[in-house]
Parts: sequence; structure tokens; C-alpha cells
Amino acid sequence: MDTLSGAPLSLRAYRRITVKIGSALLVDRASGLKRDWLRSLAMDVGELAAGGAEILVVSSGAIALGRTILGLGKKALKLEESQAAAAVGQIALAGAWSDALGSQKLKSGQILLTLGDTEERRRYLNARATISTLLKMKAVPVINENDTVATSEIRYGDNDRLAARVATMMGADLLVLLSDIDGLYTAPPARDPEAKFIPVVDRITPDIEAMAGAAASELSRGGMRTKLDAGKIATAAGTAMIITAGTRLSPLMAIERGERHTWFRPSEQPVKGYKTWIAGQLEPAGRLTVDAGAVGALLSGKSLLPAGVKLVSGSFGRGDTVAILSPEGREIARGLVAYDAADAVRIAGLKTAEIETVLGYEARSAMIHRDDLVVNHAGRAGQTSEG
Repeated sequence: MDTLSGAPLSLRAYRRITVKIGSALLVDRASGLKRDWLRSLAMDVGELAAGGAEILVVSSGAIALGRTILGLGKKALKLEESQAAAAVGQIALAGAWSDALGSQKLKSGQILLTLGDTEERRRYLNARATISTLLKMKAVPVINENDTVATSEIRYGDNDRLAARVATMMGADLLVLLSDIDGLYTAPPARDPEAKFIPVVDRITPDIEAMAGAAASELSRGGMRTKLDAGKIATAAGTAMIITAGTRLSPLMAIERGERHTWFRPSEQPVKGYKTWIAGQLEPAGRLTVDAGAVGALLSGKSLLPAGVKLVSGSFGRGDTVAILSPEGREIARGLVAYDAADAVRIAGLKTAEIETVLGYEARSAMIHRDDLVVNHAGRAGQTSEG
């Protein structure tokens, strides 16, 4: 361990690692797949696997590769054209991963996920079982969003958050986001020459989030903001995260050599099991704004009662995941709500004894029970470390 930062000096310290690769790292707009780069990454995976680590790969690139194969150029694609490009590109991408990992004597298996596969509880458990079985069989899962059927309404939107969902679903110790930037800076370095590099992030606070810029590449839907979103999902579940440059050959071994990267410290009180699924939900179905008293109650481990709810927004049903906002509008928790939106509006602000009179039936005393609630402590004190 690095006694200053607490960050492990070696990837070999981790038992299970999820690695996310962006489209721009894998695919050249003119020539297609970057085979030399992919071969070097596969060698890194092989070296870590030989040391006993289990590696999961979340790989973008299907649409970008299919676009190149089909000769679609730079033009903006219609939805059906993007889906067709994904269909063509996914075959080529899977074959390339199979060949590259096979050269390291590693088996591989393709997993294509849609948003519902991680957001709906039963499908989440099914996906986890399949990936777990691949790992038991010593095969490297190669995971991507199923862009052949995904639409704007039912997609992750970026593979950073997908990778975080996969990492927490599978109990990974570490999530590595290979990017076109070598870590987190106080401001986007391409726009601000005075931006300072941050080697260690102890907690993703609002100040840290304010440092994020937009996507840096036309082939990438993500940017630093989505990487920080991924970091919040991962670290809350006890998974450390690294952001580092993937543009160099053998990018994982570059971390081993001490090349620049930002390490995000995992939570000291991670959520586990069932609550990992709740905490990692990507898009809440609604939002409940609460008063200061409710904030204090939630931080002390209590349920959310209707009396503390000041504003209800969104269209949600009982059992959906909703975000809980402080009076200042900061998200402080997520949970499975016990009422649908219409009834939540009717009882917001009421004392428990008044609920039955308003609804006409005996109902639950809590808007969200503490067993179905995950509190986010990251908005409080805690910044960065220069270790």
C-alpha cells in the first residue's frame, strides 16, 4: 500500500477487475479496429489473469466499427442506421476480442445488455448468474450495451455507467476506466492550461463533480461527468476506481509502471447485497424533496416518513426507485417508494395518523422504509488528497 494515499501500488492487489474501453481507443475512424492496441491490452489481461485475477471487459466500439465496415463516414446516423451498424460491428468486435484473448490462451464470452437487464431486479439477478458462471469457467466476459435494439429511451447512454453497474453487480474490487485523458483535473485541461491533476479522490463531492467537462471525442458519448457518475456508483458499493489514459499500448501495465492515473477511494461503509442494486439505479423514476429534519433522520438511519416530504415530482409506481433531495436540491439518498406518485402527492407533509383519513385505507407509515433506502454521505465533508 502507498501509506500516503492508501492506494494499492499494483493491480495485482485486486481479486476481480472490471475494465472499460471506449470506442475511440478501439476504433480508428479511417482504418477500423486498432489491432495492435487490442493485442497489447489482451496481453495485459493475460498477465493479470495468470496472477489469479478475474477480469471483466466492458467494451464499446460496435457502432463505430460497424460504421467503418459499412462505409457510413462521418454523417449523423438515423436510429435504424446506428442499430444496423451495431449489428455489423458487434460481430467483428466479438471476433476480434476472441482472437486477441485467445492468443493469451484465454476463453471469452460475449454478453449484450439492455438497460432493463440491470435496472429490473429479476433480470439483474439473471445477468449476474450468467457472468458469474463465465468467471467460474475461467472465461473473460466481454460486455457491451445491445445497441442493435436500444433506443434513446431504453439505453445506458454511455459505457462508463454500464461498467460501474457491471462492476458492482459482480462485486469487483476495482473498476478501471480507460479514457483519452490520464485522470481527473481541477478543470478540463484542453480548455484550461492552469488545470491541476488530482491523483487521489477520497470522496466524490459536489466540488469534485463541478470539475467535469463534456465528452472529449466524437466517437465517445461519455465524458468526465459520466466517469464521475460511474465513480459514485462504484465507490458507494466498495469498488475502487481508476481513470487513466488508454491511448498508450499496454495501458493496464502502464498503471503497474506508475504512469499517471487518478484513484478513487472506495467507501469505508459500502452498501451490500440488495442495496447495491438500489444504489446503482441509473435513472430514478421520480424525486422527493424533503425538509432539513428528514435529512437528519435519514443520515441517522431512519425511514423516510411522509411528514418530511415537501415536494413530489415524476411519474412512478409503488416499488419504483426514487431519488431523495435535500432542500438545496442535492441528492442525498435513493430508495424504493411505498406509494405511487398520485398518493405520494396526497400524503406529502402529513403525519402518520392522518394518512388513512386522506387515502381511505390503512397504509404504510413510511414513504420509504429504511430497509429499502440507501443514503449518500458523499455530499458532506471530504475533498481530495494529493498523496
